[in-house]
Amino acid sequence: MPPLLDTGSAHLDTFAADHLPPPELWPEMIFPVPELQYPERLNCATELLEQNAELHGDKPAIVTYQETWTYAFLLEQVNRIAHVLKEEMGLVPGNRVLLRGANNPIMAACTLAVFKAGCIVVPTMPLLRAKELTTIIDKAQVSAALCSSALKDEMQVAAASCSVLKQLVYFHSAPEDTAGLEAMMKSQPAHFEAVDTAAEDVCLISFTSGTTGIPKGTMHFHRDVLAICDCFPCSVLHSESSDIFIGTPPLAFTFGLGGLLLFPLRVGATTVLLEKLNPESLLKAISEFRASVCFTAPTFYRQMTSLAGSFDLSSLKKAVSAGEVLPASTRLAWQQATGLIMIDGIGATEMLHIFISASGDEARAGATGKVVPGYQACILDEQGKQLPAGAIGRLAVKGPTGCRYLADARQKNYIQDGWNLTGDAYEMDVDGYFYYRARTDDMIVSAGYNIAGPEVEEVLLTHAAVAECGVVGWPDEERGQIVKAFVVLKPAVQASDELVKELQCLVKESIAPYKYPRAVVFQASLPRTETGKLQRYKLREPDSGK
Repeated sequence: MPPLLDTGSAHLDTFAADHLPPPELWPEMIFPVPELQYPERLNCATELLEQNAELHGDKPAIVTYQETWTYAFLLEQVNRIAHVLKEEMGLVPGNRVLLRGANNPIMAACTLAVFKAGCIVVPTMPLLRAKELTTIIDKAQVSAALCSSALKDEMQVAAASCSVLKQLVYFHSAPEDTAGLEAMMKSQPAHFEAVDTAAEDVCLISFTSGTTGIPKGTMHFHRDVLAICDCFPCSVLHSESSDIFIGTPPLAFTFGLGGLLLFPLRVGATTVLLEKLNPESLLKAISEFRASVCFTAPTFYRQMTSLAGSFDLSSLKKAVSAGEVLPASTRLAWQQATGLIMIDGIGATEMLHIFISASGDEARAGATGKVVPGYQACILDEQGKQLPAGAIGRLAVKGPTGCRYLADARQKNYIQDGWNLTGDAYEMDVDGYFYYRARTDDMIVSAGYNIAGPEVEEVLLTHAAVAECGVVGWPDEERGQIVKAFVVLKPAVQASDELVKELQCLVKESIAPYKYPRAVVFQASLPRTETGKLQRYKLREPDSGK
């Protein structure tokens, strides 16, 4: 299907279209199933909200411990915010709007309102500092921001150094604040006619979480937002209107945006949005809200396994893991603790959401899964040739979504012959199951041997003393690189030379001996992004572990 850019964009501000990659660097887009055939004019907020509000307006769309927003009420709030954007702030279709807040109903409504007004959502993680916000604002040329008053300090510092950011409106501000978003909404109508956007008008610029240290802006269309709702949730998750979704990923992270907002709205389900969760409070919330679908990262699942027996989890039917590699030991421990077979998945900010996964009887130990219907995937060598089953190489994928970086030369590295190269080293078996081996830039080459760090990590995690670990290649004159492990011990466990030897022997006895960590460093914590991804590049820094 060719690009639809000639059908007439609704954007008066053409910045996004002007900064798309050149067409020859776009991935090949495929739409192989009927569900992915969308009209040329499309506003994703209308598709996600209007029919639900009309058919079952009294049904809870978003619930928290403090309040319940029905579909009808959510639509009204979205419409009022859209009027604020257009009438009070004077924004026009195509303007970028930075959103900054925790997982709560008003943050969800702001996201949908920006879509509906024909503007472009630029979501940001709550923990980002002013320096990081400034980079995003400048790169995306953000002219307006909607921000939680709880995050005002860093936002104001960033705004002071960004001349392009003209308007800053806070929500969850004091009742007497007449300039706050809620106060501005009160005088606005409850109806708003959605902007007649093209299916390929950009509606979202998500920045990668920085596992490589340099975040990139990824641009997605209205059509893309619906496409992710009509692939993984339909064919793997099998989500239904009776489902209650819950989880930890921020709405600013595409994993959370899909799993905790877009997916439930697409099927008329309910989502639980909670701002601060730890493993124990998530289990408690699952029990109290009778949640049926959970989205969180492997680290959370691992920590929840020892606590699961203390909570009534009988309502939980599906547990989705993504964001980082899922160790087989964590999957097994979760199944033993809950009886549930975890749904693993790999996605990417560039692809918007999950494109390889499996559930139930289709899941295989150690495998991420099969290609989600709607996508294609293969393994490529360094020359771009497809490799046979059993060979490790570069994961390549194509489908209804794909990488389009915002004015970034790295576009040509991500796209090759129409394929999206995710940066992951994978192996595919004869049955079409994909097995994660490492990030392509995390493969360790030691004395001529290729060693996947996650394989070593998985063995180390089986030791009773180990809470977390990260394994990287470390420069070595004799071997080129050695395997170096950074280990976080469980409470009350003491680091010692004897424990180092014990861990080294465990690896030697479990997998090929040449893969054992020749260096082991004990640390209080590991560097992670706000979404929970391990930042291995920080572990490779020269002073790491001192």
